[in-house]
Order: sequence, then structure tokens, then C-alpha cells
Amino acid sequence: MRQVMAMLPSEIRTVLGTLPEKVHECMEEIRLRQNLPIEIRYGQHSSYVTSTGQLTANYRLGWVFREECRLKLINQISQHSLYALDEELRRGYITVAGGHRIGIAGRVVLERGEVRGIRDITSFNIRIAREKKGAAKSLVGSLFEQGVFQSTLLISPPQCGKTTILRDLARLLSYGNEHASSKKVGIVDERSEIAGCYQGVPQKDVGPRTDVLDACPKASGMMMMIRSMSPDVLVVDEIGRHEDGEAIWEALHAGVAVLSSAHGSSLEDVMNRATLHKLISERVFKRYVVISRRSGVGTIEGIYDEHLKPLQGEKIKC
Repeated sequence: MRQVMAMLPSEIRTVLGTLPEKVHECMEEIRLRQNLPIEIRYGQHSSYVTSTGQLTANYRLGWVFREECRLKLINQISQHSLYALDEELRRGYITVAGGHRIGIAGRVVLERGEVRGIRDITSFNIRIAREKKGAAKSLVGSLFEQGVFQSTLLISPPQCGKTTILRDLARLLSYGNEHASSKKVGIVDERSEIAGCYQGVPQKDVGPRTDVLDACPKASGMMMMIRSMSPDVLVVDEIGRHEDGEAIWEALHAGVAVLSSAHGSSLEDVMNRATLHKLISERVFKRYVVISRRSGVGTIEGIYDEHLKPLQGEKIKC
């Protein structure tokens, strides 16, 4: 939170600074919309924040994010040069020091029907990147068979801890763990969320034998990583497109295990998506982990093998 607070205009720091410490500790998002009240997400709650730092469900009582403050925030996150962020603006988010990501919305600039960037930015979603080492420690043993890591797909709705667990698994594979020695890990981090790179340098601990392709499309990045860095395990977040599936097949044919994730609330849910249905039907993945936040972020609802049969053992909460 110190990193996030440092980049905010003083007016917002004052409002958020009076919130209880327990809210700061579990804050996930700060949403700012021009001429509308500031909203935060913490734990499993969303609230507006008053000018005196009180939480409220009544948006009329919330501190309003005005034009002057909007301009200050843009200048601070861009270091007074939006042009330097053209590529990130095209993707709809900006990654800042610490690996925190700021989603943006406003007037889209098109060129020949393609998005060239966003101007007149009026909405910001500051997603606070939290590193939770050990989040996957109780899970990792289920992903090995006779000392060999099994290609794994994590399945989870948004904001259930999927990326946190994915990152920690990458770290445990890179360092080595009680189930196997360390592996060469290649992360293709299309949205700068797994390693949280800032100016190319990972801001999160993803292990000593890990290489990262930051802000690179998954499909082409997987091929680049295989050719250039010869990883033992490839890590990618949120697969789903046809080209993602083809790249995963190429990785497996090259003898590289894959650790990936997909949006969904259940195995049945992801089976309804054409690319994932094909991968699951052809038993590309040997392990499936379904995650929710039913009993808190990172609740493991089930671990399944390549035949979609549940593995033995009680439910785990990472």
C-alpha cells in the first residue's frame, strides 16, 4: 500500500490514509471515476469512502473524484508524458513500480478500425498486487507424479486468487521444493500480472531460475520462450483463444510442461469454451485445480486428474 499511496495525489492519500489498518491490509482495488465517488474493494466487500475516511454503501456520501485530481493522477502515473505510455494505453492498463496495475477507460482512439490508445481517461481501476509467498505450498504436491511436474490448468472466476497461486507455483518450481528439484521456468506475462514487471524487471519473487517475457502476447511468447530460453515449465495466465491452444500443443511436443489458468467457475464451465474443450478432451493437462473465494480468497474447490476424476484428499485452502 505504501507504493500505491505514494503515486496518488495528496487529496486521495488524505482520504484513504484515515481508513482502518485492517482495510489497508486487504484492499484489492481503488476505483476512481471522474465526478463520481471513490470506491474501494477489500476482502469480499465494496464500499464508497467519505471525505473523512469512513466506509459507506451510500454513494451520495462518498468523496468525489474531480477533474483537477484526475489530471494530477494522470501526470503522476505517466511521469508527465502520456506519449511514453502509448503501448500500454493501447492495451487498456498501465503497470507501475511494485507490479501494481492501473486499468483505464475513456475515449478510445481508432486507426483503421484498430485501437491505437485511450485519450480523455476518466476511469481508473488501481489493482493492488499482493505477493503471498506460500499461497500454493499445500497444493504443489498434488501436481507432481513420481517427481515429475504435471501440466496443470487453474480454473477460477476473477478475483479469487488465481494469479497469486499461479505466481507462487512458478516460484516454488523455480526454487525447487520437497517434491522435486528446481526447474527452469519461463513466464509469458501478457498483462504484466504474474511477475509484475516494471521496466522489464520482475517486481515479484518468481524464483532464481525464471525468465519473463513481459507484455508479450501468449501464443507468440510461448514459441519465443521455447526457442530462446529452453524452459522446463511454461507459465501463462488466462488462456482461451485458438492460438493459445495451438501454442500449448507445440510446447508439449517440445517436451515442456505447461502451467496455466483460465476463467471459469467449474470444469463444466470451461468445457463450454471451444479451445479449452479441445485441450481437455485431448487430455493435454494432467491436473485441474478449481479455485473460488467461498471460504476466502484461494479456496481450492477440487483437484482433478486428466480424466477429470477428483484426486484423493480433503479440500485445501491455500
